[in-house]
Amino acid sequence: MKLQVAMDVLTVEAALDLAGKVAESVDIIELGTPLIKNAGLSAVTAIKTAHPDKIIFADMKTMDAGELEADIAFNAGADLVSVLGSADDSTIAGAVKAATAHNKGVVVDLIGVADKVSRAKEARALGARFIEFHAGLDEQALPGYNLNVLLGAGEEARVPFSVAGGVNLSTIGAVQRAGADVAVVGGSIYSAEDPALAAKELKAAII
Repeated sequence: MKLQVAMDVLTVEAALDLAGKVAESVDIIELGTPLIKNAGLSAVTAIKTAHPDKIIFADMKTMDAGELEADIAFNAGADLVSVLGSADDSTIAGAVKAATAHNKGVVVDLIGVADKVSRAKEARALGARFIEFHAGLDEQALPGYNLNVLLGAGEEARVPFSVAGGVNLSTIGAVQRAGADVAVVGGSIYSAEDPALAAKELKAAII
């Protein structure tokens, strides 16, 4: 299982600083949507230039113009881009078309999708490299939120998948046991007192 850091910081400088601390322990470096909206895709180029050996994930959360937005991100240096699972099939297919042209990949993010299992199978059939079972920060803050709901859906869907939604040192084992290909960790790394140590411990917890 790969470890992905979600960098929900807001500036290129902060992203470069965080990536420099954790790159040794992570496989995928994700530039969060707020970072891309605030700093632009130059942030993707900066991180890819600094860490050319890492998989760079531009969390575009594309909802329309799939081929165009994916093409822009790939040209900026992204290896993976995200498209929302709630987008039209044609949007996902367009992003996959761009990915194929660049020899890169599309991740379909199921944030806000009610029937995650069915949509995961559909998105995989459309050409997504893997599917992200994702609960956003707002959903995680709701009473009764439970990561196990995402893990169960991922297991049931039987597609290559990642999990994002409060993954930390105490839950990463369950994420791996559920069969996830990628564990996405945000706050447990970037909000840690020592992000480098936090990333190292998470990586060590993956068997």
